Parts: sequence; C-alpha cells; structure tokens
Amino acid sequence: MPFLLNRSLFTCLIMLVFSLHSQAQIQTAQSSSDFWNHVRFGGGIGLSLGDGFFSGTLAPSAIYEFNNQFALGIGLNGTYNTQKNAYKSTVLGGSLIGLFNPIPEIQLSAEFEELNVSRNWDDRFAIPKENYWYPALFVGAGFRSHNVAVGIRYDVLYDKAKSIYAEAWAPFVRVYF
Repeated sequence: MPFLLNRSLFTCLIMLVFSLHSQAQIQTAQSSSDFWNHVRFGGGIGLSLGDGFFSGTLAPSAIYEFNNQFALGIGLNGTYNTQKNAYKSTVLGGSLIGLFNPIPEIQLSAEFEELNVSRNWDDRFAIPKENYWYPALFVGAGFRSHNVAVGIRYDVLYDKAKSIYAEAWAPFVRVYF
C-alpha cells in the first residue's frame, strides 16, 4: 500500500510540474507576442548627389508604444560624405527618442542623439583630421496621420562649429510600421 501511495503521489507531482511548465510556456508566448505587437519599426534613408559631392545615410529605428499617447525608442545612424578634393567624413551613432501624442493628430518629441564624427580634410587645406563625439538634443512638434508624422525639431545643444547639421532647426518626416 505505501508503494501505491508513493507512486500516486509521484505521478501527481509529475503531472503538476508538466502542467505548470506548459502554463508558463503559454504565458511566456502570450507576453512575448504582446510585446512585439507594440513595437514599430521605421527609420530614414538619405542620398544626396552633386558636382563632386556624395552623401549617404542609413538610420533605422524602432519604438515601443506603451499606449496611444506614449512611445519610447532607439535608433542607429550611419552617414558617409565626400566632397571631391575637399574632405571625407564618416558619422556613426545612436539615439533615444520619446514621443507624446496629446491628441492623435499632434506629435511632440524629444530625442537625444550621440554621434561620432570623423573628418579627413584634403592636404591642401592644412586642417588636421577631426574625430570627436557630438551630442544633440532635439525637441520637436509635428502633425501626425496614422503612421506618418511631419514636423520640425530644434537642437537645443546646437554648436555651429561641431554639428553635422547646417542649422539648429530641421524638418522631419517619421514613418513607423
């Protein structure tokens, strides 16, 4: 009799462990898929060509939408520029972005960007090679329709001598799928 009792107890414990493990897997799969239902991907691609000038940018990003009003995300940025007989530059970095939609049509944003700028000037300019980190803190506002936002942003840390941007004010178009 004690053997049967131990065997029954052992069988019940095994069944309990397997059912708890199965339930944990179901909950993990549900929470994992729920997480990805709130993630949106987007980014930017830039290409500029001119007389002896080339600039190419690839800037993927992703945001997590906490609800209809708040989202937080990250981005990467890679840019290569060259001006014939003048300079070559490489810009690599990343960013953190926060988005707030007080109403569905209005998007407010704050974005911190940290970029490593490497510039090599042509020897005839007698300018030494440059390699430095440049921070930017953008605040912006735009009009939003579905997954597209168009607006303007301002770099509150703008430094004309170091920035890769021509001005502190810059228009933006954001698309997240």
